[in-house]
Amino acid sequence: MLREQALLRPDAIALRQKRFGIWSPITWSDYYRRALHVGLGLRAAGLGDARADAEGDDAGRNGHVAILSENRIEWVLTQMGAGVVGAVTVGVYPTSPTDEVAYVLEHADAEIVVCEDQEQADKVIEARERLPRLRKIVVMEHKGLRDVRALDPECVMSFDELEALGAACAANETARTESALATQRQDEIALLIYTSGSTGKPKGAMISYANVAAMAHGAADRLRLDEHTAHLSYLPLCHVAEQMMTSFVPVYVGSQVAFGESIRTVQEDLREIAPTVFLGVPRVWEKLHSAIAIKTEESGKWRASLFARCVAACEPFCEKAPGQRSFKERAIFGAAYWFGFRALQNFVGLRKVRIALTGAAPISPAIVRFFRTLGVPLIEVYGLTESSGMVIAQRADHVRVGTVGIAIEGIETRLSEQGELQLRGAAIFRGYYKNPEATREAIVDGWLHTGDVVEQCDDGQLRIVDRIKDIMITAGGKNLTPSAIENTMKASPFIKECVVIADARRFVAALIQIDLDSASQWAERRQIAFTNFKSLAEHDDVRALIEREIDAGNRTLAPVSQIRRFHLLTRELDHDDGEVTATMKVRRASIYKTYAADIDAMYR
Repeated sequence: MLREQALLRPDAIALRQKRFGIWSPITWSDYYRRALHVGLGLRAAGLGDARADAEGDDAGRNGHVAILSENRIEWVLTQMGAGVVGAVTVGVYPTSPTDEVAYVLEHADAEIVVCEDQEQADKVIEARERLPRLRKIVVMEHKGLRDVRALDPECVMSFDELEALGAACAANETARTESALATQRQDEIALLIYTSGSTGKPKGAMISYANVAAMAHGAADRLRLDEHTAHLSYLPLCHVAEQMMTSFVPVYVGSQVAFGESIRTVQEDLREIAPTVFLGVPRVWEKLHSAIAIKTEESGKWRASLFARCVAACEPFCEKAPGQRSFKERAIFGAAYWFGFRALQNFVGLRKVRIALTGAAPISPAIVRFFRTLGVPLIEVYGLTESSGMVIAQRADHVRVGTVGIAIEGIETRLSEQGELQLRGAAIFRGYYKNPEATREAIVDGWLHTGDVVEQCDDGQLRIVDRIKDIMITAGGKNLTPSAIENTMKASPFIKECVVIADARRFVAALIQIDLDSASQWAERRQIAFTNFKSLAEHDDVRALIEREIDAGNRTLAPVSQIRRFHLLTRELDHDDGEVTATMKVRRASIYKTYAADIDAMYR
């Protein structure tokens, strides 16, 4: 499909990369040409010399290429280049510590690792003895490259050298490459995407080209994406959600993808790009919500009061698409738009968004209503690594807040007796790499067992209740869904994480992590002195603030679900300490163990 787009629209812009404040475009023809050169360079550098033949898995006949980097053009050039020569791409989270990087690279049988910079290359070199199949380390950034080469001169090369090596081979390899592309099969593996590992070691999900095609067509149809769509790529590309928006869908519909300068410049990049589609995990929407809350409070009492009145007036029809609103509703929204919503849409960079998505984890319905009230057409979607991305989504003209919609074309759904959602269709993955036992547990008689409990509404839309393994039973025998309680609390701009404790307990308690940005600005406006996260979290006024926020959340919950006691964490949950995954999913067992004494104190 990349080659097809290069033939159909050679001069249209496919990618844009921001460097040193300047956006540089790449056309579809250049995209394919450079990907071809990178692929040929990988093969010339030794890719495929150490073929994986583990436990009968056919992923890896032509080698595995790992990428350890933030999102940038070199990421997708490597991925597409690997595909050109029939190899498999493996994404590794750049935030992962060395041990996690080593585990994924070793398990995935990586032969070449493409690293962003010296920091990432150092992790690979440190794990070198655990990687017997490793042939080359390719480094994108030149800064620090000399130091990396000094550690392992025979193994390290620059990305520019890799691309130049492939370009030198291109003239003699064109016929062979065209033949290889012509004989590619839909059932061949395109990617290994490793799960978050929230309850154990990450598993490598094998995603085939057939999976990619099915998901891309279904997503483009449901979300109404076409060649005029523009997207900012910023979520990790080793996660299936960003793969959907950056790689899968664009090469099928011919849409444009932009790469910002850094994950730290996303807000600024959004304002400059003004994308027409935007994907955010719940934490992103929570941060944007907090930023708006802070901005409105800083604007003064009169403006804050006006904004609150606009929100109250528009919220009753927030589930309706613009074309479904009555004349009166359009007039009310029009006034609110010019009085404040337009400025806030510009502030978060989403004024031109035609469709906005939230997925990958549950989100508070209050957050969804808030952004829809502002005029950001936010919908909930559902998917897993094992479903190759989004397979259930709301329709833009049929939104019911609190649900994830209905299945996309080509996906069947059913519920087990326990209410577990099960899926079947062409987008369902091929299995876990080198783990047939886990594959048999996940796919039974062709149905993927998702592990998520759902409810079906009267209009057919699905509502995610919680993970089966996370549902808690209190000492009184009441079933609780912790994610519903946690998301209610995280709707507060001052609460970043809420970890509920209730299993076999007399009442619900929680570990609370404050949002440092929001809470510190709140404290500064009140001239509350603090020096660091710990001193801020321990301040009596901050505790009183969080108590008020929890009380407000409790008023929306059933009595049995209300948080009766809480403990404020004095440091942020950390990936390196095993408390959250690379995708910031909470590892409950690890947290319960770390904070056992604090948890016990709440029940004394």
